[in-house]
Amino acid sequence: MIRVWHVAQSRSFRVLWALEEMGLDYQLERCSFFDRSLRGAAHLARSPAGRVPAVEIEGQAICESGAILLYLAERFAPDLRVGEGEAARAAFLQGLHYAETLGAHLANLTQHHIVLREAWMRSPTVMRLEAARLANALGAVGPGWVVGRFSVADIALGYAVWLAQRFVALPEGAAGYLAACEGRAAFQRALAADGPAEIYRHAFYPAPEG
Repeated sequence: MIRVWHVAQSRSFRVLWALEEMGLDYQLERCSFFDRSLRGAAHLARSPAGRVPAVEIEGQAICESGAILLYLAERFAPDLRVGEGEAARAAFLQGLHYAETLGAHLANLTQHHIVLREAWMRSPTVMRLEAARLANALGAVGPGWVVGRFSVADIALGYAVWLAQRFVALPEGAAGYLAACEGRAAFQRALAADGPAEIYRHAFYPAPEG
């Protein structure tokens, strides 16, 4: 049995989506960012930074969503990765890690719009700059799959684009890419399992006007 420590709308959604794509059984351990459950000793042993996702597979604890996606593909669904020496390996790795480029902008926007609750704590300049950077970075996404066929790189990247629409208008290519992701049955099953909104309570968080 695979156990997944999960917070709704967080990067642990990537793991749910991957498990649904692979048809694997799993046990969901629901957590929250808004209590101290992620700071307990047991969870810190699984995830030293006190974050999600964390998984336990046959007694092996793993954190970091990109690492989990690659490990799951290697163990259970090699058709969802590109192996070493294969022609599309570079594109696969680039897509998998480009998701973290988008994620850096998303994390900053989430911090300013949601985590910093008081207006005086936020920087309108940073919020506008990060939104512009995110929109620019999204120009490199889609409309086709990263390596011409669906892989775990698309799970990592697809989650980032799905979240990005909370902050910016998606470029045409990224919008088409997201539509393809949302059209997958496994994505819809993961969405149903994700749970009630934990972080993003609004459909859109516009950047402050300059």
